[in-house]
Amino acid sequence: MENSHTPGLAGRKEWIALGVLMLPLLLVSMDISILYFAIPFVSQDLEPSATQQLWILDMYGFVLAGLLITMGALGDRIGRRKLVLAGAAVFGAASVAAAYAHSADALIGVRALLGLGGAALMPSTLALIRNLFHDAKQRGRAVTIWTGVMTTGISLGPVVSGLLLEHFWWGSVFLINLPAMVLLLVLVPFLVPESRTESDGQGGTEGARAGAGEGEREPFDLVSAALSLAALLTVIYGIKEWARHGFAPVPALAVVVGLALGYVFVRRQKRLAHPMINLELLGRRAFGGPVFANVLAMFATVGMAVFLTQYLQSVQGLSPFEAALWSLVPASGVIVAAPAAAMLAQRVDRAYVMGGGFVVAAAGFSWLTQIRTDSALWFCLSAGALYVGGLVAAMTLANELAIGAAPPERAGSAAAVLESGQELGGALGMAVLGSVGAAVYSREMADALPADVIAALPGGEADAVRETLGGAAAAAARLPAEAGDSVLAAARDAFSHGMGLASVGAAVVMAAAALFSSVVLRGTAGKATSKAGGGPEGGDLAPAQTGVLK
Repeated sequence: MENSHTPGLAGRKEWIALGVLMLPLLLVSMDISILYFAIPFVSQDLEPSATQQLWILDMYGFVLAGLLITMGALGDRIGRRKLVLAGAAVFGAASVAAAYAHSADALIGVRALLGLGGAALMPSTLALIRNLFHDAKQRGRAVTIWTGVMTTGISLGPVVSGLLLEHFWWGSVFLINLPAMVLLLVLVPFLVPESRTESDGQGGTEGARAGAGEGEREPFDLVSAALSLAALLTVIYGIKEWARHGFAPVPALAVVVGLALGYVFVRRQKRLAHPMINLELLGRRAFGGPVFANVLAMFATVGMAVFLTQYLQSVQGLSPFEAALWSLVPASGVIVAAPAAAMLAQRVDRAYVMGGGFVVAAAGFSWLTQIRTDSALWFCLSAGALYVGGLVAAMTLANELAIGAAPPERAGSAAAVLESGQELGGALGMAVLGSVGAAVYSREMADALPADVIAALPGGEADAVRETLGGAAAAAARLPAEAGDSVLAAARDAFSHGMGLASVGAAVVMAAAALFSSVVLRGTAGKATSKAGGGPEGGDLAPAQTGVLK
């Protein structure tokens, strides 16, 4: 039984509540990228080691990804509004602590607390949309706004960081969170109704449920929480290390251990009367399909974002702040694409609209394959706007379809699964596409550097030049003008070719996503939205499983 108001059309109060809920989402997504420009100032002040610097950057994302599933299930149990308020309090307090951290270790620890607060906020905001907007059309518009705010926040992070760092010290990039969190704590109790699962008897096998008893409330499953956290952390850590340093035994072992822990987690969920993840729901086309589509979308989004940022700075020669401002241009595609996709989905099966979005994204990535060192800035940004618009259109509809298919009482855990898939997709994209680009760059640089230039490089700088564009730029600055120019020109060409080949990979994945969406998700939209509770979808569950979902 759901503890919320009678289903119907949402009014002014619900839309104002949505606006308030978008504040934490914007800031949580901004915090993923807001340290990119601040890290040199942090390094100068706190003097972290190379390893500590990496953990300062990565800790937030690791904890955020690892705790999404746990926090989604916890919100279903104790109340999503309550979890939003707790998350806002933790996020606000951690922001102040981060701004005034006096050591690298302290900042790493506080970044973990920020991840904890963000994990409490993100699935709860999407889950509350499921309970605020019962009408399918209104919910679609709300999810469109949610997706646009999330993607815009990631793009805004470097811009806001650059603006603040021009006038204030590096701690200001954290203090900007504080006013919004205070506003959230004040307004949410008045605008957002509480919603939670009154009984935990959702999911699991019928035998397990019978053994535990209907309506019986068990303690929160800490073992499953620990397993999900450990599985996601180790897999994402291994993938990121692979992307950063190439294949090595430790990252490979981390991925294997994470997958093994994930297998144990899934096996445990099948046996429990009250599982943290409803595996029957995940097996339905109307939910599991959009989750997989989002994995593919984030694979391309995150995998190519690194290339585009470096291209603007190191190939086009823009300053970090200029590059951040120009990187907002592709985000303009969101303004047109997301509403257009939502309107079109009211007339055409949204599976085809999603497929069309992925086709547009594939066209944008195909355009990027033609980028060269001397390409005009507008040429690159137009390609970015095309693929971003297509991706956001597809992701908006995927989010809406998945949340509409989830029973309201399981909205928190469903949103957490959706967002965990996005985190995994982003990590995979960074690893796979990043490795493709790095391999092309290294091979071309090994062939392009003349022996006399290599001999002129001190120490191990020759290896740095062959490995990254940043290493080549740093080395070129210390060489005589003619030799430095030749190294930099070769590095820029090699990087552009690597980005082109990575774009081919992204385009192929987007074509596969378009085919998957059009074929597998066809006809699921009406079934997902026709029942407020997201009842069983005909033909997707085995006979023994029907009746388990409520």
